[in-house]
Amino acid sequence: MADQYSDFINTPFGKNVAKRLGLPAPVRLRRYEPGQILCESPVLVAGTGSYVASVRSLLTNAAVSVVDSLEELGDGRLGGVVLDLSDARHPSDLAVLRELGAPAVKRLGRNARVVVIGTDHTQLSDPVQVATQRALDGFTRSLAKELRAGATANLVLGPVREGGDGGDGGDGEAASRQAEANVGEAVRFFLSGRSAFVDGQPVRVSSAAAQANPTVDRPLDGQVAVVTGAARGIGAAIARTLHRDGATVVCVDVPAAGEALAQVAGEVGGTALQLDVTAEDAGRRILDHACGRHGGLDIVVHNAGITRDKLFVNMDESRWDSVMAVNLASIVQMNETLLGPDGLGDGGRMVCLSSQSGFAGNRGQTNYSATKAAIIGLVGALAPQVAERGITVNGVAPGLIETEMTGKMPFATREAARRLSSLQQGGLPVDVADTIAWLVQPASAGVTGQVVRVCGQNMIGA
Repeated sequence: MADQYSDFINTPFGKNVAKRLGLPAPVRLRRYEPGQILCESPVLVAGTGSYVASVRSLLTNAAVSVVDSLEELGDGRLGGVVLDLSDARHPSDLAVLRELGAPAVKRLGRNARVVVIGTDHTQLSDPVQVATQRALDGFTRSLAKELRAGATANLVLGPVREGGDGGDGGDGEAASRQAEANVGEAVRFFLSGRSAFVDGQPVRVSSAAAQANPTVDRPLDGQVAVVTGAARGIGAAIARTLHRDGATVVCVDVPAAGEALAQVAGEVGGTALQLDVTAEDAGRRILDHACGRHGGLDIVVHNAGITRDKLFVNMDESRWDSVMAVNLASIVQMNETLLGPDGLGDGGRMVCLSSQSGFAGNRGQTNYSATKAAIIGLVGALAPQVAERGITVNGVAPGLIETEMTGKMPFATREAARRLSSLQQGGLPVDVADTIAWLVQPASAGVTGQVVRVCGQNMIGA
């Protein structure tokens, strides 16, 4: 669904009108393309934490110019800012945010990125230390709402590292190096075009062992992925994106969508599997297809979902039961097979689609919102159960994404929803797909049990 307002505002005449009338001025977001440099240079990397050196090294290896201070910048603009406060343990330590961050934010360029690095406060016990690190969440969310011109701000929370505050439960120096690598991968995502519509979000990172991606542009080479609900919209975008990143994709959807499904499968060089995900044997059929046709199964994306909206007092049994069956019960049932002994192998990846409605609720969607909140709970509870096998389970919660469904919304509701986000626009299906593609990479093993909102930091809901 085209956003005609955004198209108009990005013309010379439209920019002038917006400036004179004080109208929202969404900019075209910088989205990922293969071969694209990680982020615009230069990037300021500063702070008092222990990740500064490793982040600088990561960026230098990615051919991104790094500056240690604004004095090195001259009259130019920053493509990004990384502020490391992972060692902050007292409120007085937070002064660094203002001292380093405020002058840097004034120098941000178009589509710039701000990444704050902290420590996972759930691993701390001292109340003052917990409060200090928890403050970074509120700071980052608020800063994200102040940024303009397509800039975003996000938070990466690393593990408590060996030698401080009780250790991270890892293996000393090796665990510390792995923590650096895992935090670095999260920073890479938030600096890149893959995170264009992810704003104001925290992600916790562990020191779990992770394999390096095969290549930068094809991190999923050799992987076999299954995507349910792949015939159109976000599902089709996920299939295309995983294929772009090197995966062989099994596209799954209901028989009624067979023609569209075959077209998507043909486009990505994968295979189509027509089935109803609510069928008792759906999980077995998916697994048998992936193993029989492609030799295994490495990635599962539970994307299939439906809406049957009605005010709760008028909600009939059919609307309630069908949404529960497709959006929630089918996932639970399929996972018995897909996460069984002959299902996803060690190091497998699973992503479940939640929704902004799962966090904030939505009028007329008690059934849908219940299932999407349930997905959030399912992801958090399931992740530790499969962690010993190196399998990660995460969720992605889209906000307003421009699809055919968006086009059916009332005009005023759609326009209000577009502008009520920090980025002042709706996202694209590829924004959801790129976040999923990051979560299923081999190098993303340190991220599990998380639900990442892809909503442009919508103002409605937490």
